[in-house]
Amino acid sequence: MESPFALVTGGSSGIGFAIATALAKRKFNLVLVSRDMVKLQVARKALEAFEVRVELLAFDLSTEGAATEIADWCVANSISVKILCNVAGIGGAGDYLSLSIADTRYMIHLNTDAAVALTYCLLPLLRKSSPAYILHVSSLAGMAPLQAKNIYSATKSFLLFFSYSLRYQLKSDGISVSCLCPGPVFTKPGIESETMAKLGWLGKRLAVPVAEVGETAVRQTLRGKMIIVPGRLAYWVSVLMRLAPANFFNWLYHALRVHKAPAAGKR
Repeated sequence: MESPFALVTGGSSGIGFAIATALAKRKFNLVLVSRDMVKLQVARKALEAFEVRVELLAFDLSTEGAATEIADWCVANSISVKILCNVAGIGGAGDYLSLSIADTRYMIHLNTDAAVALTYCLLPLLRKSSPAYILHVSSLAGMAPLQAKNIYSATKSFLLFFSYSLRYQLKSDGISVSCLCPGPVFTKPGIESETMAKLGWLGKRLAVPVAEVGETAVRQTLRGKMIIVPGRLAYWVSVLMRLAPANFFNWLYHALRVHKAPAAGKR
């Protein structure tokens, strides 16, 4: 009997590839979804070393109809999806006031609509594979409003609250819902420099290697944990963020930025 499949969006690189690797180690077959077929093919070559089947789908998940096409392909190819990992998303250094409205809408569509649509379209397959699992990838930034990452933190907050409610809606179907909320993950040089510029030494201490993020995410998803925060310091920061008033970290960031700003007239 063929092993069940895990479908991973954004699976060609970064956190998505790390999650796919952790799943392949556990002998899950994989469906990787990403925009870039070349990157997908590179990822497949690495993952097939674990002797699993790896299928590739090149889609821009922000486009209308992508989720339906992916679900239809799974049905047509008898893919028994047991785990859905909604990883695809976009961050970047720019945000709301510095981005065009087109870029802002793209971030909203990719970070939220894609996960909602794909979850909905794949629910019939997940129910057939019960016990099954859904993993949404949010962020520590989703636990508080952050003026430096306004739209990004808002989209990640959406995924967090969506996961909370969905977990109880699907409990009777034997589908467990988890939400990964990592701190900084230096998957690209630009992410590290941006984090250091905004958070300094704290950002570096909060960072967790991407392979560890993927392993922790898969291990705790299969254990049925709801909120997954890799790294000890990041975990305790997440506890504080959930306990503190919603606007506390927004105020703190503003206070620190004002304190760091050079005095008027000085160079």
